[in-house]
Amino acid sequence: MALNINDTLKIIENLYPSLDFEIIPIEETINRISAENIFANCSLPKFDNSAMDGYAILFDDRNNELDVIDTIFAGDNTNITLNKNCCVKIMTGAKIPSNATAIIPKEETKLLNNNKIKIKNKIKVKEFQHIKFIGEDISLNEKLINIGDRINFSKITLLSSQGISHLKVYKKPKIAVFASGEELKLHYEKIEDYQIYNSNTPTFIARAKELGCEVTFMGQAKDSVESIKELINNSLNADLIITSGGVSVGDADFTKEAFQTLDFDTIIDGIIIKPGKPTIFGKIKNTYILNLPGNPLASALIFELFGRLIIQKLIGSNNLYHNFILGKLSNKLEIKKGKYTIIPGMFDGEYFHVIEKRSPGMVNVLSKANSMIVLDDEIEKLPKDYMLKILPINWKFFTDIKKDFITK
Repeated sequence: MALNINDTLKIIENLYPSLDFEIIPIEETINRISAENIFANCSLPKFDNSAMDGYAILFDDRNNELDVIDTIFAGDNTNITLNKNCCVKIMTGAKIPSNATAIIPKEETKLLNNNKIKIKNKIKVKEFQHIKFIGEDISLNEKLINIGDRINFSKITLLSSQGISHLKVYKKPKIAVFASGEELKLHYEKIEDYQIYNSNTPTFIARAKELGCEVTFMGQAKDSVESIKELINNSLNADLIITSGGVSVGDADFTKEAFQTLDFDTIIDGIIIKPGKPTIFGKIKNTYILNLPGNPLASALIFELFGRLIIQKLIGSNNLYHNFILGKLSNKLEIKKGKYTIIPGMFDGEYFHVIEKRSPGMVNVLSKANSMIVLDDEIEKLPKDYMLKILPINWKFFTDIKKDFITK
């Protein structure tokens, strides 16, 4: 029986796939998912240091002439204690004297005779100004990275700042993609006037790669149960099989039958949504299988709404819920109520522009869209400027907080 959208999402959220890990150099971890918690093994700064080129002084001496007794460069390991009316010339990042209580920028001082300085008139000095204190940035044992965090350049900054050279990350999930339906030809084949190219398979291959997976194309099945079974059996070393078509009630729809002959455990058998109701999700042994509708737009939108969350699970991410941006509808919208409806469009930062021609079988729609909305099954009309919850398509925008992203 077909499920509603919320039950479908709940099932995906409660999947617990077995995840393997590997340890790799931090420079290779970009866009990978951490499989370990990382804690700071040292404070940053490691010592109190100067945020400016200037002079380290005692705050109480700010109105006096000061003797310059030494110069400290960044990297010097000097231990100096200031006496009254003394100061040291200091460089940015250098360790300050143990009792210094202010740094005066060089340009705010004037040089006197006999190696003395004085702070210029009308300069207001604050106690502890321009001092970076130990642990101000990162404290010892502070948690820096969580299991399930995606690694980006800024996370690599944290790791390298702690002298960490390697990180345990989840292995990229293995995705197998195959095509079915002899009426379709692959894009590198010659076709006749009565035939069409298969755009779904290259789409899934490219999208899964974009989302951080290792993808293998398994081939094109003939219109027979045995041919499809052969491809399925050859793909069962993958974490997820993605295919499309062959799941409706047509005489030549063999995909569903082939799955059923292989001890297919059905998890989802249809979703009450438009477009994309004939979506099947299940499992054979340890391999998940997502069988999407044959219509190109329908299959792509269903993949964006549900398939991406499955992949978020498989890559080990802790961001498992759709996030959204609030924006206004550019023009009034009328739809037939009764089903939750996915509508692609272009969000310009303020307005969501609905793609007017969006038949489930079209292939040109998503090239013009960067986002989509999901409308409640009771919606019939929305006025211009209605505030929408907009889900991105071609940029990542997930969250670890569950949100209701359905516009009502």
